[in-house]
Amino acid sequence: MTVSPLPPRSSSPDTPGTPGAPPAPSPAPASSAPSASSPPSVSAGRWRPPRRVMRWGSLIVPVLLAVADALLVNGVTFGLELNVSLAAAAALLVRRRLPALVFLITLPGILIGYVWFAPMIALYTVARLRPNHRLLGISALLLAAAHFIPWPVSDFEPTAYRENTLTLIDACVTSVGPIALGLLVRTRGELAARIEDLTRSRRHADELIAEQVLSTERARLAREMHDVVAHQVSLISLQAGAVQISAEDAKAREGARTIRELSVRTLDELRHMVGILRAAGGDHEELTPQPRLADLPRLIELSALNVSFETDGATRRPGHPEAVERAAFRIVQEALTNVRKHAPGARVTVRVNDAEAEGAAQTAAEEAAPSAAHGAAHEAAEKAEETGGLRVEVRNGPPDASAVAPGLPGGGHGLVGLRERAQLLGGTLEAGPTEEGGFVVRADFPKTPRVTGTA
Repeated sequence: MTVSPLPPRSSSPDTPGTPGAPPAPSPAPASSAPSASSPPSVSAGRWRPPRRVMRWGSLIVPVLLAVADALLVNGVTFGLELNVSLAAAAALLVRRRLPALVFLITLPGILIGYVWFAPMIALYTVARLRPNHRLLGISALLLAAAHFIPWPVSDFEPTAYRENTLTLIDACVTSVGPIALGLLVRTRGELAARIEDLTRSRRHADELIAEQVLSTERARLAREMHDVVAHQVSLISLQAGAVQISAEDAKAREGARTIRELSVRTLDELRHMVGILRAAGGDHEELTPQPRLADLPRLIELSALNVSFETDGATRRPGHPEAVERAAFRIVQEALTNVRKHAPGARVTVRVNDAEAEGAAQTAAEEAAPSAAHGAAHEAAEKAEETGGLRVEVRNGPPDASAVAPGLPGGGHGLVGLRERAQLLGGTLEAGPTEEGGFVVRADFPKTPRVTGTA
């Protein structure tokens, strides 16, 4: 939307537009200035006319004002003054396409016809559409010279210092005002466009953040579903299998079998859901407070497995970061779940010790071991010293051949998630089969985790 301003015509009532001008036309610009500078704003108030009306109005209204200015100053009798003034007003119709050329055409109007509106509007258009400093400087000098020099030039009186000074000041204001207003309107338009771009960019950034938060929540839900729900449902299935075998009542056995089948089906559906959620993204913040090392005895008691729990007091001693304790608990929980799935009836040993104590034990073993095992023991001791935090180990023997396998489905995400937890905290996790036919999961955590409040 383009709104053409109507600059005020500021001149003294006692001073003609140019020194030496004829007595009759010289007072006309001053007397007509108040009425010419008071048209209402095109966009006054909250109501705005249609865009097409605004566009044509901003093009036609300045031309009409320039024509009125020419008639008020030079009368209605055609002559050189009126002709050049009307030509200057008509040139304003193409001022947006050829602003510099239109400005040059309007200069005779102020030099000969003593009109102001046409050249000032043309100069405003140049400043708004062609903000070149050199072009604006030359245009300002030309307008000031055309305003200051009288027509004919022979009427110029160098000794009229007071009148010449006032006319020069008036000419400077006439040339500088439209340029300042044009640059101001252009700057305002650029700022409005920049604000619109920033608003659009911020809206896009908010959408991206919302998508990232959604992906984060999905990943956290996937991890919690796998760690908590899968553990509890597998325990239900195991207990139902035990009831199915030991119950004497046929109806009770049938109910236990139904519970076990539902548990297996639930775990299978949960595996698919976890895969979908994990594919959406990841984050490392917790949704709710999570269990810690002090909850391990209760977890082992409810596991319904033959578990031997060994600790040097690390589960009761304060000082371990909360993130490390949660990760250690999840590792034990996942390892016990895997034992129920893949090694039913196996004996399990859970060890939770401080890495310093583990390193001291490794040092003692190194001193007592033969020289052939010196390198391996030394390497294990160095590794314990580097972590210097907490070590968690879950080791199980071979499965019992007489035990009934629960047949629980596995999604393949358990050990991957445990390794991610350990690495996020700056630790390590190793998992693999043992020589006795069992399996071992061992994790080492540093004293100060690399990322706190996670895992």
